[in-house]
Amino acid sequence: MQFLITGGTGFIGRRLVHRLLNEGHQVVVLSRQAAKDVRLQLSTRVKPVSSLSAVNPSAYFDAVINLAGEGILDKRWSQARKKELLDSRIGVTSELVDLIERMENKPGCFISASAVGYYGFKRPGEELDETAEVGSDFAATLCDRWEQVASRVEALGVRTCIVRVGVVLHPSGGALQKMLPIFRLGLGGPIGNGQQIMSWIHMDDMLNTLIYLVNHPETKGLYNAVAPENLTNKAFAKELGRVVRRPTIINTPECVLSLMLGESAQLLTEGQAVVPKRLQDAGFTFAYPNARKALASLLTHLR
Repeated sequence: MQFLITGGTGFIGRRLVHRLLNEGHQVVVLSRQAAKDVRLQLSTRVKPVSSLSAVNPSAYFDAVINLAGEGILDKRWSQARKKELLDSRIGVTSELVDLIERMENKPGCFISASAVGYYGFKRPGEELDETAEVGSDFAATLCDRWEQVASRVEALGVRTCIVRVGVVLHPSGGALQKMLPIFRLGLGGPIGNGQQIMSWIHMDDMLNTLIYLVNHPETKGLYNAVAPENLTNKAFAKELGRVVRRPTIINTPECVLSLMLGESAQLLTEGQAVVPKRLQDAGFTFAYPNARKALASLLTHLR
């Protein structure tokens, strides 16, 4: 199969590219990096493009997968940073829509990432499936605008899936990489009172979700990419401490995170009980449905 991927050198994207190449597929990757650097980072078998205008409109792709976007927690949310977050998602997605519109042969499917931030972060006790309404904070507005642009592809007659991604677990990136050094020193523990719900997914299940949606032509619309297990931040911290064999008795006060991260601290201090209803209804099976199994598979070799 032929794939066009944006964000192919990112946290999720580079692992997806390796998986697709190992399965014998051909992959075109959009990246602002120099072509030689992209090949060095990924593989000499990928075809890098520096802009979507470099993609031939007569080319055919079985799937276009949009994973582009600056890291949501990489920097404090200043007004300038918020603009970067918006532009890196909405700008690239809009360019993709324009490219698909120009294509002589439309792709077999279009899969675009979003995030569970769509639901907002002040909904305690509410179970959130794909029918839940959008939130009202910046993260929700960002995701909503992102999804609205991606949804334009449906009008072009292309099967479209929008994937709202939770906290993706892998020791070489994302939230887990940031947490590990603290927990391995025995200084980790819950954030605040630890009662906020954490919606997460194992990296393998994240990749499996994307590939499942590509391979099942009956799928379309919205999907929550989160594990079926909802657990509190306190319970997650306990499971992480158990795997790395360290105590988890030191709480991180919310005020400390607010001082460090500003507005974006809400992503860590306020929870969401997101559930993958449509994925499960579609027949998707999670390899790692609970945190104990997920963390053991990711971290046992790091002990």
